[in-house]
Amino acid sequence: MTRPPTRPHEGENRIKQRRLGRISAGIAAACLLAGAALAVADRLGAADKLLAYVGDRYGAPARDRVQEWRQLIGQDQGKPELEKLRLVNHFFNQSVFVSDLEHWGKADYWATPVEMLATNGGDCEDFTIAKYFTLKEMGVPEQRMQITYVKALKLNQAHMVLTYFSTPGADPLVLDNLIDEIKPASQRNDLLPVYSFNGEGLWLAKRRGRGERVGGSGRIGLWRDLNERMNEEGK
Repeated sequence: MTRPPTRPHEGENRIKQRRLGRISAGIAAACLLAGAALAVADRLGAADKLLAYVGDRYGAPARDRVQEWRQLIGQDQGKPELEKLRLVNHFFNQSVFVSDLEHWGKADYWATPVEMLATNGGDCEDFTIAKYFTLKEMGVPEQRMQITYVKALKLNQAHMVLTYFSTPGADPLVLDNLIDEIKPASQRNDLLPVYSFNGEGLWLAKRRGRGERVGGSGRIGLWRDLNERMNEEGK
């Protein structure tokens, strides 16, 4: 069957509709690009403010260390999680161990990652906290990580490490400032778990695994204080 000829005004309407469609698609793409550009600009602006704050308060070497940390976060976002663990563990394990009493004049103080890097040192809690927040910012889900208090049996003292669960029931990997190698918890017989926590909860630890949940991490005063200081840094 022969198709009837198209009327002139119908052809013009179709052309206009196609043009409007292309224009709409172009506007939508431009809006998406503008939104992404604004998000990047916001992040860069916040990073610039943070670096300026660190430089003014702690000096140029401190600013350079924090800038290197920000570069680590930005450049390695797309890498596999195990590679992120390795990079972050190595980065912070190069820092100097300093006790809280010597460093801050307090028996117990949880430094922010910026404070640790700016002052170029920290204790086991500071190492662990810095690794936790860095990996979280690099896209590792919070529920896969726990800040874990243990007893270091060889040293006969309290200690803190970061544990990473690839799945909820997995043998967690241990990121520790005492050794550079990341090992499964089942191979760390020198550590006795006591309790663990993250931003989502608090657990009484067992030999392996997550243990029994006993509440929220907000019950830990030092954790609340740490998060409050982090929210104010560089503002």
